[in-house]
Amino acid sequence: MKPLNLHAFTAMKELEIGDKLYNTKQEGFNDFIRYSFSEVVELTKTLAVLRNGVKLINQPKISYITEGIGYSVNRHKGVHWHLVSLEAIRTAQIENEKIAAHDWFENKEFSLQEKQWIYKQFKKLGETN
Repeated sequence: MKPLNLHAFTAMKELEIGDKLYNTKQEGFNDFIRYSFSEVVELTKTLAVLRNGVKLINQPKISYITEGIGYSVNRHKGVHWHLVSLEAIRTAQIENEKIAAHDWFENKEFSLQEKQWIYKQFKKLGETN
């Protein structure tokens, strides 16, 4: 959980067409954080509709989930989307690399020769540290 950013209160604004947002999801503490990105493509009196079909209540509110300010999903007030920042993009890239590496190892069946090569690489790494 991020500390509350007092500067965020001055940046509270209703969403506009073209605003880019993201959401994070995690299935338990041992799961990776999975990022979804989308863009506001339509506005109604009270909602902002994202390209992926998600409808957000177009009223910024304090959020303790990922960022200081969030926008609640219509009919799912505990799920928030946040305005995209460079920090969020970078964090998503790092997390996606972790997921890709994990999935590759989960799906790869190593031959004995490959296992030996990996073992030797780790052994060399351990000797240099």
